[in-house]
Amino acid sequence: MTLYFLDDRGELLPQRRDTGRLGSISEAMTLLLTGPGDSDLRTGIAEGAVERMVVTVKPGLVDLATPLEIGDVTSAGIDQIVCTALGVHVQSGGATDTRVRVRFVQPTPESEELRTCPLIG
Repeated sequence: MTLYFLDDRGELLPQRRDTGRLGSISEAMTLLLTGPGDSDLRTGIAEGAVERMVVTVKPGLVDLATPLEIGDVTSAGIDQIVCTALGVHVQSGGATDTRVRVRFVQPTPESEELRTCPLIG
């Protein structure tokens, strides 16, 4: 499974996690929220006890309901979430032009944006 974290310059970088199978978007989100592990990579997502997102896949859209507030995630952290979700979706045979919506606990304009990954497509 490929997760996206940040390097020292704050740029997205894929990190492969060997799970023995492709896995689902939901499983990838759980791994992403646990952080970059022992690597030199960083995350733009606040670390905490939160490890689950509700994932709904519709034609052309992956909808992620996060247990996070907008203040818990940097803009690069949102890209991490989007790229990880879209990467798993595409590896599972989904279209590269699919959009990802990341919803936060409290409604924000960011929760309504339909996003793409700058590294996929």
